[in-house]
Amino acid sequence: MMAAQFPLDLVEELERTLPSYHLCVPSPVLYELEKIKKRSKGKNRTAASIALKIAKVPPFETKKMDLMKGESVDDALLRISKVLCTNDRQLRNRAREKEITVVYLRQRRYLAVDGHLKI
Repeated sequence: MMAAQFPLDLVEELERTLPSYHLCVPSPVLYELEKIKKRSKGKNRTAASIALKIAKVPPFETKKMDLMKGESVDDALLRISKVLCTNDRQLRNRAREKEITVVYLRQRRYLAVDGHLKI
């Protein structure tokens, strides 16, 4: 949802930061954004709506996947990710513990990488 919350061309920044990576959005993330859009009002609803629109067009592809029994969306992301783009502090910390490279927004203007990218 950061693309709607901050003055940042998210697609351009991701392509600059991750030039040789395939950008995908797991289907549970899209379902979670749909829930936020339906249940929220104001800025959160708008941000979720914009995030959904961005996630459904190239260069992003939807990766169809099912959650395992009792698994949260965050747990699934940690299970499948080699590189994870998130601003969620708790998810970033959990990803670092599992040695997953994390891309996150820095100073509301650009993306930073925590970990090593294999190019």
